[in-house]
Amino acid sequence: MESSLRYGGDSKSLRIHAKEKYPIAADSNTQLQLHGELDTRIGAPSYLSAMIRHFYPDVSASIGAGIQYTRHEKLRYSVRGKKTIPVTDNGLINFNIKGRMIIDKEFKEVGVSFLLQFVSICETINAHSFLHKHKHNNILGPSFFNLHE
Repeated sequence: MESSLRYGGDSKSLRIHAKEKYPIAADSNTQLQLHGELDTRIGAPSYLSAMIRHFYPDVSASIGAGIQYTRHEKLRYSVRGKKTIPVTDNGLINFNIKGRMIIDKEFKEVGVSFLLQFVSICETINAHSFLHKHKHNNILGPSFFNLHE
């Protein structure tokens, strides 16, 4: 299980984040991914998600579709994809290209986001983030530059 403590964003409280992946096919390239976030200020979940993800190891890519619940927007659907492009032969440095589309419960597009990450073994730098906002979109903040250790 992956877990982390997070602070900031639209909530000025500490959030406990956890993610787990369960293989659902014999080849283990298809997984059920569950993750959620507990906001310690309100004592309730601020985000819950279930997604089916399929990994294509021969091309270093994955796609996924699922459902998510947020305390602000309630129920949504999401489709996402990720492609990794190696920079070095040993795989220690890569570029990740990520894309995501969020759809509301009436199946209307809420937002689309794209992210390019420069990834090394010890840290990830979000080199560029582009968010295409629509009139109904309040899901993500402005473009960001972030350093994760």
